[in-house]
Amino acid sequence: MFSDRQKPKAMNEIGGQPNRIEKNTKIKGDIISEADFRIDGKLDGNVKTSGKVVIGKDGYIHGKVECVNADIEGSFNGELLVSELLSLKASAVIEGTVSVNKLAVEPGATFNASCTMGGKKSSGSNTGYKSSTANSSNEAAKAS
Repeated sequence: MFSDRQKPKAMNEIGGQPNRIEKNTKIKGDIISEADFRIDGKLDGNVKTSGKVVIGKDGYIHGKVECVNADIEGSFNGELLVSELLSLKASAVIEGTVSVNKLAVEPGATFNASCTMGGKKSSGSNTGYKSSTANSSNEAAKAS
């Protein structure tokens, strides 16, 4: 009668259990997965997932990341393609190019990137909104 409620649910029903790269771990290469990823170590390569990517406070990625959602506390350098929400925590450092649907930036985050924002993209045309390259989010506050 209650057996369905007692079964543990997978974090990501489609992709299964999340993956984790621990602190003090360095990986060189590309990762393709349907599950969520948390990176607390260093990755020199690309990540492609139909889930969420989390870069922990000590995490660093240099390469291309394609995902649905992303939470970044650590550092990223490269091309970041997020189809839904990108959330930058105060300790985040982003450099490169970013394409995102929604963006949330906490005060203190460093965002040195060329950013394209908008809804669903159609091939061959840019229907999103463009913002110019931005330096630290604090510079806008200092100018006020």
